[in-house]
Amino acid sequence: RKKFTALHTKQCLQSLPIPSNLTSVMSEQQQQQIVNAPSTHMPSLAGSVIEASDGLGGTILVRVQNISSTANLGVRLDLKQIALRCRNTEFNPRRFAAVIMRLREPRATALIFASGKMCVTGTKSTHNSTLASKRFAYIIEKVGFKPQQEIDFKVQNMVGTLDVGFPIRLEGLVYAHSTFASYEPELFPGLIYRLVSPRVVFLIFVSGKVVITGARKEKDLTDALTKMYPVLVEFRKQNITPIPGIPTPAIAAAPTGGTSTQNGETQREMEEV
Repeated sequence: RKKFTALHTKQCLQSLPIPSNLTSVMSEQQQQQIVNAPSTHMPSLAGSVIEASDGLGGTILVRVQNISSTANLGVRLDLKQIALRCRNTEFNPRRFAAVIMRLREPRATALIFASGKMCVTGTKSTHNSTLASKRFAYIIEKVGFKPQQEIDFKVQNMVGTLDVGFPIRLEGLVYAHSTFASYEPELFPGLIYRLVSPRVVFLIFVSGKVVITGARKEKDLTDALTKMYPVLVEFRKQNITPIPGIPTPAIAAAPTGGTSTQNGETQREMEEV
């Protein structure tokens, strides 16, 4: 019924003519945005991929992988009653003092505490995170616990991923930016870069894959990438091309110890070159 209502509303918006006094003021793009605006009661894929400036005149795409948000229902909850009367819930007070509730549309998971506070994770856009919080509050209200009018929804963390498309010299990057970067390849294969403004953290891998975490708005993701991308280009790995006309000498293994040592030193010198 909800899908039919949203589809019927969109068809009505498309069929209704825009008044002439608004047509002269609004551009075609603004008119199309009004028609294609996502419904507040339906999940939307808009926002899961963000286009950001790379700081060099181009653009790069950031894919939002997860959004963590919190809400406060403002009422004490009986978690046992919620777990017994709701579907897709888990409650084991010996292991964790919260009800784990899941939604299919939008795909989200909530941790609901007895104090009325709730953590929502698993969504990939701010719109879907807001919608999931409203649906969790509606389910709890149907059980018999009426939440307050304003549920104090806040986005706490956004995780985005991207691929710059070239390998990166992590050793040179951590040496030049030792104040903000840390790199321990024996503990973790990625370089950790803590940006001050906006306050986000980059996980940079030698393959060119980058993870951005700690942002609270989409603008934080785009602004941080605009600042960081020129630095990554600066420490881009350059391909080593062979010198034309100079053949690569072959190293033959010899059974004697002296010759083997000499060949080993020659091979070491070639590797260093």
